[in-house]
Amino acid sequence: MLRASLLILSVVAIAHAELCKPDAQNAFKVRISIKTALGDNAYAWDATEEYLFKAMVAFAMRRYSSKSRTQISNVLLCNVTDRVSFWFVVTDSSKNVTTVPGSEVEAAIRMNRNRINNAFLLSDKTLQFLKITSTLSPPVEPSTPVWLIVFGVVVCLSVAGIVFLIVSGIQKHKKKNKESTERENLEEKVEVTLENGIPCEALDLKAGHINGVFAADDERFTSL
Repeated sequence: MLRASLLILSVVAIAHAELCKPDAQNAFKVRISIKTALGDNAYAWDATEEYLFKAMVAFAMRRYSSKSRTQISNVLLCNVTDRVSFWFVVTDSSKNVTTVPGSEVEAAIRMNRNRINNAFLLSDKTLQFLKITSTLSPPVEPSTPVWLIVFGVVVCLSVAGIVFLIVSGIQKHKKKNKESTERENLEEKVEVTLENGIPCEALDLKAGHINGVFAADDERFTSL
């Protein structure tokens, strides 16, 4: 019985070794840069972190498909390096000797990429699935609604336009009054009248005006 169990385990181990190897069918390579991401707060990659990675992949497979019965034991890691890179495959939970199609694994990883990143305090740049394209982070919604921002811009432009029109109107009115005053002053200085067809300066009614002819006569008949 013991020999039979050991034989079965050996067969399974050999099968798993064939399933998980570099460039194997449905296998994916992962590269992790913990030191780059966390600096002095970097943690060591050990068996516990590997267990967490397997658990997150199993979680992603289950969340991707409600029919999936993926267990942690169905996620196989191989060729783990000290600089933290490795390959992994997901085996079929019903047979355990075949792998889940790579397209399903890729879709599950992409769907749950943020959850996997957060579990290791990493990002798409520091936790790289080399054959799986990075997903775009969800757009950040502004705290202020867009319509309110647009409304505020329109109101500001309207107020600025009204102020501009008012200021322009006041300036034009002042300029018009100034031109009118200057024109009236100029007319007063150069005002002339026509008398008997001869242009003469306007009479100053307050100061009076002396006729030169009569002034000469007065001087001629002045008593000695």
